[in-house]
Amino acid sequence: MLISCKNEEEKKTKSSLYGNEKLGIFAKKNMKTNLLALLFIFFISCGDDDQSVDYVSLNDQEIQDYLMENDLQAEKSESGLYYIIDSEGTGVQPTATDQVRVAYKGYFTNGEVFDQSSSEGISFNLQQVISGWTEGITYFKEGGSGLLLVPSQLGYGSQDRSGLPGGSVLIFEIDLIEVNGGAN
Repeated sequence: MLISCKNEEEKKTKSSLYGNEKLGIFAKKNMKTNLLALLFIFFISCGDDDQSVDYVSLNDQEIQDYLMENDLQAEKSESGLYYIIDSEGTGVQPTATDQVRVAYKGYFTNGEVFDQSSSEGISFNLQQVISGWTEGITYFKEGGSGLLLVPSQLGYGSQDRSGLPGGSVLIFEIDLIEVNGGAN
């Protein structure tokens, strides 16, 4: 009896093992198929849609055209930011870590306004905004005003964001109302 029970248990165990092996082979084949399908989808979705567009060159040309059409003279920084200082201001000059209050109007090169503050401005830390602002606001002193022409690599990049088309040049009329000092 012991032998026959043992043989029955061995049969069940072997049957169970073989069933799992078959299931394991099936699962491995499905896993390979699923992995290949996933990789295929990944490579298709990572196409050259925006990667083939040279926004740096396109934005630079768009800014130069805008400046010429509007008879404006601007300075260009090493990063590609263009700026015009209408009034330098007489107060404190902010650093990239300062809290500031700025009144602004933001628009595209076609003149369409996409954002605007009240004349009282808004307060923010220069480390919490697009890099075009972090750099550009530091060219002014408190009380200063002017224009920032921000290429997409210093703005929101090549992807659409909050109603702004990817690769857009952003223009900001700014009034630096107040500088509150570092990282408050």
